[in-house]
Amino acid sequence: MGETAAKLGLARRGGDFLRNVLGPFLALVVVVSIFWIADSMQADGGRFATLRNAQNILVQSATVGVAALGMTLIIISGGIDLSAGTAMALSATSLAWFLREQYSPAVSVAAGIAVGCLCGCANGMLISLLRIVPFIVTLGTMTIYLGLAKIVGDNTMVRPLPDQVPLWMKQLLSPRVEYEWMVFAPGVWLLLVMALVTAAVLRYTVFGRYVFAVGSNEATARLCGINVPLVRIAVYTISGFFVGVAGLYQFTRLTVGDPTSGTGKELPIIAAVVIGGGSLSGGRGSILGTLTGALIMQVISSGCTSLRLPNPIQEIIIGCIIIAAVTIDQFRQRRQAV
Repeated sequence: MGETAAKLGLARRGGDFLRNVLGPFLALVVVVSIFWIADSMQADGGRFATLRNAQNILVQSATVGVAALGMTLIIISGGIDLSAGTAMALSATSLAWFLREQYSPAVSVAAGIAVGCLCGCANGMLISLLRIVPFIVTLGTMTIYLGLAKIVGDNTMVRPLPDQVPLWMKQLLSPRVEYEWMVFAPGVWLLLVMALVTAAVLRYTVFGRYVFAVGSNEATARLCGINVPLVRIAVYTISGFFVGVAGLYQFTRLTVGDPTSGTGKELPIIAAVVIGGGSLSGGRGSILGTLTGALIMQVISSGCTSLRLPNPIQEIIIGCIIIAAVTIDQFRQRRQAV
């Protein structure tokens, strides 16, 4: 019976490639082209379409991109996670605390990622055991994780000494790569590897089919023998792993553990999935689309900076894109329901 439900998710994915992958990619091409042309028309233009700017865009979008990998799994399964930002800050603050207390970098990184996994697992268990909608549960845990981060940091930033932060950690998201053949920062390549593995899991494993099946129709998935609570706990725990890695990325950018640095970060993380073709109703989404969504937001930010447009304009443009993406998704659902 479980295989039958898995086929439900697989069948629904069959015709979604053009909408979930090619659509966001074409949107990215259009956005890049618009800013490229606008920048080239300026008297002092030429700053946008450069390798250095591309390196900066990828580095700046990497943290959101990593966390959005896990958010993609959650949204496909029909859930949401409003605590991703504060959980990421809690992971980064924990990592910084372990470094400051003279633990080895390996132990500190493992501890930070473990904190992210625990946060995700707690979300999944609360949602499954209490049978409360994910929006309410993660709204509550969002403030819980913020409070825990402040406790770890004693209401201030956790600042390890410079010699306690290893060189590889400082270079993880440095736009200026040590070796020219790498082209992009090591953290960007690590993000690509994690994205490929996650996409393979979603497409080629039974677990991936279960995730789509639960998001497509939870009641049918239960009747077909899928252990929905277990799948949901697994999804949120995996997402917590990516949140923990995002915490590492955030720490490498700031070199301090800031308990409040994750406040509001859940919005661009969710937006990356939605802009990338993910459906807030569940059952639809793709890893490539999510990464494209994260890049679209950062390209807009970089393009507006090159054109010297104020920050509010960037926020208005991104907001309009999010509304457009959700509207298109609603049209899809209505057309399928007819």
